[in-house]
Amino acid sequence: MAALERPDARDEPCQVPQPQGDGFVRVDVTWGEVQPIELASGVHTIGELELIEHLERGLPAIDTRLAEFHSQGSIPGARAIPHEEIEARRHELDPAVPTVFFCNGPQCTATPDAIDRLLKAGYPAGSILYYRGGMHDWMTLGYPTS
Repeated sequence: MAALERPDARDEPCQVPQPQGDGFVRVDVTWGEVQPIELASGVHTIGELELIEHLERGLPAIDTRLAEFHSQGSIPGARAIPHEEIEARRHELDPAVPTVFFCNGPQCTATPDAIDRLLKAGYPAGSILYYRGGMHDWMTLGYPTS
């Protein structure tokens, strides 16, 4: 069986999908490294419907992308804490409340990095929900951004 390979990365990748109108979204598949479904023992991976229910219940979601990406739009109701700042700002999180963490999508390393940092700092895995689809899947499924 031939190896499955993705296209070569572009010099200037477009990491956030770009709406093109009429329900079309431009997606650049050439960047990043595809992440596993299960990041760590005890961390639960969720999909869009679970994320929507979570947000409708008023529970927190954290956009772990860098400010340059967050400023291009995010999931409504999500707060930004860049993955690089997650340890220093973990006091802003309540470990007693399940929190969703997401980034640009299945090939983005920001949320896996943030979750790894939190776990190493002693944050409980059972309080972490990983939305692996991130902005990539959210936008390509037509959900709104803020």
